[in-house]
Amino acid sequence: MFNRQMRSVIAVLFLMAGFSGHVVAERQMTLPNITVYKSATCGCCNDWVDHLREEGFTVMTEDRDDLTSVKASMGVPEDLQSCHTALVAGYVIEGHVPAADIKRLLIEMPAVTGLTAPGMPMQSPGMQRPGLAPKGYDVLSFNKQGQRDLYRRY
Repeated sequence: MFNRQMRSVIAVLFLMAGFSGHVVAERQMTLPNITVYKSATCGCCNDWVDHLREEGFTVMTEDRDDLTSVKASMGVPEDLQSCHTALVAGYVIEGHVPAADIKRLLIEMPAVTGLTAPGMPMQSPGMQRPGLAPKGYDVLSFNKQGQRDLYRRY
C-alpha cells in the first residue's frame, strides 16, 4: 500500500510540473531516507553509505551483530546476499547497488521486493576508489516468489 501511495504522489508531482524522462525526474525528486543495516566493523559498508550520501540520500545506519536474520526477514534469498542490507521506500537494497539504480527504482516503482548486487563486486560503489564508474557486474531485481531479472549491467 505504501508503494502505491508513493507512486501516486510521484506521478501527480511529475504531471503537475510537466516533467518527463528519468534524467529530469532524478534531478528533481526528493529522495526518501534510507536505512542501512550493517556490521560496525565493515569498511566497505561505510564507504557505500558515503556514496549514498554523496548522491543526495539521507542515510541512517543500524549496526547489527546478526545480519542473517535481517536479510531473512526482508526476503533476501541466500544466493543474492551481500555484506549489508538497506530499506528505502519499502524496497530492499542488498549490497553495493549504485545510487543511480536506487533512484531509477524510486522513479519506476516496479513490483519487486528490491535490488541486489550479489556478493561484493570489486568495482562497485564502496568497493572501489571513489569517483570511478561501476564496472564488471550486474544489479538484479528480485521478488518474494523467487523471480530475478537483470536490472542493469555494468
